[in-house]
Amino acid sequence: MAATMTLGVLYLGLTLLGVLQSQAQDSTQKLIPAPSLFRVPLQLGFQKDQFQGRWYVVGLAGNAVQKEEQGHFTMYSTIYELQKDNSYNVTSILLRNQRCVYWIRTFVPSSRAGRFTLGNIHSYPQIQSYHVQVASTDYEQFAMVFFKKTSGNKQYFKITLYGRAKELPTELKQRFVHFAKSLGLTDDHIIFSVTTDQCIDN
Repeated sequence: MAATMTLGVLYLGLTLLGVLQSQAQDSTQKLIPAPSLFRVPLQLGFQKDQFQGRWYVVGLAGNAVQKEEQGHFTMYSTIYELQKDNSYNVTSILLRNQRCVYWIRTFVPSSRAGRFTLGNIHSYPQIQSYHVQVASTDYEQFAMVFFKKTSGNKQYFKITLYGRAKELPTELKQRFVHFAKSLGLTDDHIIFSVTTDQCIDN
């Protein structure tokens, strides 16, 4: 049982970091180039304390996301807890195989407010770099967060649309789509989640 749970958590971690080998192999010849962090908007005057709390993952877009294969995905939640050193303890809660699975990592602040790196990156030997940047948020309703990872000789990027509630207005979803396309992604790289009441409110 312990081994099964360990494998489950490992699989979950690989999935969320976007380093599944099958996905990487499928995308080897057609990865859209990852933009420089300087091309991605950064929320002005980022308020680290206001960003805390639970966010629901409403939408996902990325150069390794394929709508044709993944279609919709089950919504999960991510909780940001601000620590004394200004890093975030980040916990994602997912429903997998009818079980609640928790995955915890640390986002360490960078030189600019709203930009982070993955803490304890040496625990992920397949990853050379991992950046997180809050592109836009009003803290009370939505956030759009950009993730960029270098693994081997490939660069992966994704944008997550967070909501404080499980449903967001159509105009915010359209804004998310527009943002994703501004970074070179197409409709085939953009998916939205299916809501659930299981696990993700724990």
